[in-house]
Amino acid sequence: MLRIEPTIEEDVVLNQVQLGRYTEIKAHSILEETQLGDYSYCAGYNQIYAAHIGKFCSIASFVRINPGNHPSYSRVAQHHFTYRRSLFGFGEDDAEFFQERKRRSVIIGHDVWLGHHATIMPGVTIGNGAVVGSGSVVTHDVEPYAVVAGVPARKIRMRFSDEVIFAIESTRWWDWEHEVLKERLMEFNDIAAFIQKYGKDSMTGESV
Repeated sequence: MLRIEPTIEEDVVLNQVQLGRYTEIKAHSILEETQLGDYSYCAGYNQIYAAHIGKFCSIASFVRINPGNHPSYSRVAQHHFTYRRSLFGFGEDDAEFFQERKRRSVIIGHDVWLGHHATIMPGVTIGNGAVVGSGSVVTHDVEPYAVVAGVPARKIRMRFSDEVIFAIESTRWWDWEHEVLKERLMEFNDIAAFIQKYGKDSMTGESV
């Protein structure tokens, strides 16, 4: 049976999270202060904090987005007793420390694929259609439709030419209604025909 509402498996923690239509959160995941766009999914064992994630994103298992850092240079001790004070009876937690992490939120565009065990560091923006290889650590922004991999992640190549990227972006297919997606589903298999029918030219701005 088709489920428009989010599918949430067992042992999932959601704290101040907005989930779009047809989204899926697999087991053993933690999402906090995060927006997950329509059709996007987390494959399980994910930790995601302070992130705005677009539509149709594919997040493999064990991906971490905006993980917490320790104050390795700014304080005498790196241990979290200096900011998670309440755990040790040292008074209230260091609100400013946690607020800084929120300010460095992660922005992920539409139709982004994050490979198994990838880590997206605080403050990073990943553009539409990008691919992040398995095990990568992304420390800098990723341009739309780039393929990156490694530790730290570096650009390997672009998925398409600039002209094709412009044409695909111009369709804004991720905003199409569900019934339109269903009707045009098979057309997604042929890039040339797809942009010929729905895209715009990068030079003229007119339909291809």
